Amino acid sequence: MAAAIEQWHAEHVNFSQLLGLLERQLGRFHQDEQPDYVLMLDIVDYLRHYPDRFHHAREDVAFERLVAHEPNLRVRINRLLQEHRVIARAGDELLRLLNDVADEAVVLREDVETALATYLVYYRHHLGTEEREIMPRAAAMLTDQDWSAIAAAVPAGRDPLFGDAADARYQQLRRLIDVESQGA
Repeated sequence: MAAAIEQWHAEHVNFSQLLGLLERQLGRFHQDEQPDYVLMLDIVDYLRHYPDRFHHAREDVAFERLVAHEPNLRVRINRLLQEHRVIARAGDELLRLLNDVADEAVVLREDVETALATYLVYYRHHLGTEEREIMPRAAAMLTDQDWSAIAAAVPAGRDPLFGDAADARYQQLRRLIDVESQGA
């Protein structure tokens, strides 16, 4: 149980670090500088694939288990489940725009900026709510049987960025993260 909560939190820390990199790129829009579209594309690609397939899928099962223990959490949990869908949709839109930029299509800078800001707001709020309100309840309420069911429902996938070795696609991003971590 403690290991599952630690993994949940560690993944949130990783996602927050990536959101921080995206926020810096958003700042470049505000300073009329050129953002690093390739960096943003790699980050959003990762966040749309690994977390949505594995992390959010495990959370969805954990949320249902929490509601079984504490039914009055249903409204809060439904909102978090909806946020998973909204984050995915916002991520898809941002990914589409970034791919268009990479393909040298005409894309309004404001459209990318707006999509990026929307994605960041939803994702940051969502992570904060889970950290403050849900994870402490999960640690207190979920049983070993619950955690086993969560693990069985969604097998762990290899993390292509934060795992032992980054996939070729994410090696440059991983080096940037490692450099930033050493400077922190």
